[in-house]
Amino acid sequence: MHVRFTLCILHFCNYIASSCRLTGSELTPDMLLDGNIIIGAVMNVHMDKVYPNIDYKEKPGPVICTTLMLDTYQRAQAVHFTVVEINKKNNLLPNITLGFQLFDSCTVLPRAVSQILQMLSGHGKPLPNYRCNQETRLAAVIGHSSSTYSILLAHILGLYRYLQISHFSTSSLLSDRIQFPSFFRTVPSDAFQSQGLAQLVLHFGWTWIGLVATDDDYGQQGIYSVKRDIIKAGACVAFSETIIYSQEDLNAPHIARVAKDSTATAVVIFSPDIDLSFVLDEMLRQNVTGKVWIASEAWSTSSFLSVNKYSRILLGTIGFTLPSGSMPGFGDFLNRINPSMVVGNRQIKLFWEQVFGCTFQDHTSTKDLLNSSVKKCTGQESLENIQNNFNDVSSLRATYNVYLAVHAIAKALDNMDKCKKGDGPFPNGSCADIENFKPWQLLHYIKKLHLNMLDGRQLFFDENGDPPAVYDIVNWQLNPEGQIQQVTVGSYDTSRTSGNVFNINSSHVQWGTGHHGGQKFEDPEQATLLVIGKQYFRIRRLPYDFPFLTCKFIKHILFLKNSSQVPVSVCSPSCPPGFRKAARKGQPLCCAQCIPCPSAEISNYTDSLQCTKCPWDMWPNPTQDHCVPKTQEFLSHEDQLGITLTTTGISSSLVPVAIFGLFIYYRTTPIVRANNYSLSCLLLLSLSLCFLCSLVFIGYPQYEICLLRQVTFGVVFALCVSCILAKTIMVVIAFNATRPGSQLRKWTRPHVSYLIVISCILIQIFLCIMWLTFSPPFLEVKSESNSGVLIIQCNEGSPLAFWSMLGYLGLLAFISFIVAFLARRLPDSFNEAKFITFSMLAFLSVWLSYIPASLSSQGKYMVAMEIFAIQSSTWGLVICMFFPKCFIILFKPDMNSREKLMTKQKNLSD
Repeated sequence: MHVRFTLCILHFCNYIASSCRLTGSELTPDMLLDGNIIIGAVMNVHMDKVYPNIDYKEKPGPVICTTLMLDTYQRAQAVHFTVVEINKKNNLLPNITLGFQLFDSCTVLPRAVSQILQMLSGHGKPLPNYRCNQETRLAAVIGHSSSTYSILLAHILGLYRYLQISHFSTSSLLSDRIQFPSFFRTVPSDAFQSQGLAQLVLHFGWTWIGLVATDDDYGQQGIYSVKRDIIKAGACVAFSETIIYSQEDLNAPHIARVAKDSTATAVVIFSPDIDLSFVLDEMLRQNVTGKVWIASEAWSTSSFLSVNKYSRILLGTIGFTLPSGSMPGFGDFLNRINPSMVVGNRQIKLFWEQVFGCTFQDHTSTKDLLNSSVKKCTGQESLENIQNNFNDVSSLRATYNVYLAVHAIAKALDNMDKCKKGDGPFPNGSCADIENFKPWQLLHYIKKLHLNMLDGRQLFFDENGDPPAVYDIVNWQLNPEGQIQQVTVGSYDTSRTSGNVFNINSSHVQWGTGHHGGQKFEDPEQATLLVIGKQYFRIRRLPYDFPFLTCKFIKHILFLKNSSQVPVSVCSPSCPPGFRKAARKGQPLCCAQCIPCPSAEISNYTDSLQCTKCPWDMWPNPTQDHCVPKTQEFLSHEDQLGITLTTTGISSSLVPVAIFGLFIYYRTTPIVRANNYSLSCLLLLSLSLCFLCSLVFIGYPQYEICLLRQVTFGVVFALCVSCILAKTIMVVIAFNATRPGSQLRKWTRPHVSYLIVISCILIQIFLCIMWLTFSPPFLEVKSESNSGVLIIQCNEGSPLAFWSMLGYLGLLAFISFIVAFLARRLPDSFNEAKFITFSMLAFLSVWLSYIPASLSSQGKYMVAMEIFAIQSSTWGLVICMFFPKCFIILFKPDMNSREKLMTKQKNLSD
């Protein structure tokens, strides 16, 4: 039955082939190598095509492919090279010969579909659902490079579970295992590239980004992912434009105009190089400059765009590209290609004519159709004498992915061939028959594949058929010959376990702003170390013609200096630390305004969305980008005000001491003896202590000082005022005691005045003890909410106790004032009542003025106010009480005599 069924299929295939029906031209592979197992490949070796004229009178002719692409033709030859290399190995598929069929899709989607169907049917004409060639097995298909083509091919191949491995299709849609169960690729998905491109633009501080993409699956899915990731990272999209295939001009004029008018400097482009060339031509016409192009892997290393024509626009381009790999012997293989080879002979002749600019006599080429030439090809021309993109193997990227794809298929077949019966992965431990395996059986082995290449690269596929995402970051720079080259400046590797996925050396990046028309510095091995900005250049020795080279060297340095400055691409300037970013109404967050932080708040990084308050004991620095400790405010000895008050207090305390010495020296004189000598001396000592007690208020207010300074002030002033009160009372008692029969004579004794002083002091001491016991003063650190000052002060504890102590002093002074005022006209010798009246009036005036002044001030100024009150009130007592006596003693000694005293008493009696 099996034999009959096979014969039936073959008969049906022959019948279909000979039947009369309208079909396209019979398809033949562009490159073919027979083998037991065939690897199919569909690539766009040509970049352009010419469609036949359709007049509906005869069968349309085939599409004519034009403009052979040297780099894509290199990839086609990589399939041939790899298959030959594998067939030579004894340890890989030793009893099996691999072959391949390679078709050129010529960027025509229906053509690619027909080629896939032809490979599946094994017939010269596409026959869906039939396999007419039973002698060879189709193992897998390599291709396509375009994501849109690969998606359509994957739908077809996935129906039969045929393995498909793409070397350049990066659309993230192809990672869908439900829609594309048999699709794999040796190039990472755009899902990873979009994340890397988002990190790239943010690394350089670009937050205002333009987007350009083709209107296919690759472009739209890629730009959607980039847009999503850059918005998630905080950047904004300035514009998003599409290269529209359905328009004759590909929408290029509109895209160029939008890019020129936009303030965005950085533009991400997802497009194949061929389609992008139309947009770049239009940008040249519209003079679009000053942009930084961020390239996807589809054109980041394009030799087609790396020409002087586009250097004015593309210099400084930065983007992601596939990592390069090593293919030993591939360069020699390419140089050995010649028109005498059988495999791909027709393509080789087309390639030969294009490279050497000649025509074969027996070959009707594209050149014959479009442009006749008299030069004839001999076939003896040597590729070794020509250096172009075809035989340049210095940086194999997409070509190396083709190499990986063929090796992956061969390794999977080898693993399937080495399966031992009973240990197989299929039901009952069975193995697949290498001569008659099913497509789904090979899928099992490709999923488990782990391939180690000779250059150290590893290839394996995740559950979505994607390899590890590894990219090089390249920058378009001028080489010493003034031509554009792609220089690797970083990498993006998601397989790194250290977490350092994104890595770039910014100092090696050159931007288009420094373009100098290809002029180069002749001697890069010079001798010195120059530093200009952030760019460093090492020169090893000074040449003899250094003065001659100086001008050119300076030009070179200035060019590199300019090209090392990162271009700015922002909608609005970044908000520096000390400001917060606030969105403008109706505009994206990137188009924001910068608002200064409030006085007590900071922002310590660029583009902060909010300001934060400093701790209670800290205050923003002048730029408001970090908090600094608040300035401690207290009346210091080093402060100018503190120095003045200290000097005044010490010098003032010497005045009562000097008067005390004067009184001791003149203690026998009538003016000293007549005014209660002992109380006067005690009063002078207390006045000196009053001046000195003000010094306790100056300096850092330690806890012990806070406890004692107000108490010291209260007790010392109580002593001073009580002495004055005692003197006043004694004057009144002494006058009244002179009357006949007066009972007050016994109160004129000195101990009465001492008793008054002690009693007054004890009351003040009692008040202070109660104060210190129940609510003592304490050290207080006071922080004002809108001030950068930390006030260090003594909190008086109980305001009632403080004002009671001060009020008691006022009471004593007031009593002294009343008594002295009433006794001012008593006819006593050297009556002090009038002086006491003025002194108490000055004392009360000072302290009454202190009350509102202290309530309206704070910090060191409140302390200074109290010191001023202490010193000024003390000076009032000194001046009013003792200066008149000192004046008489020193300058009017004739008045300091008993005769004057008696005369004065007699005059008063009269």
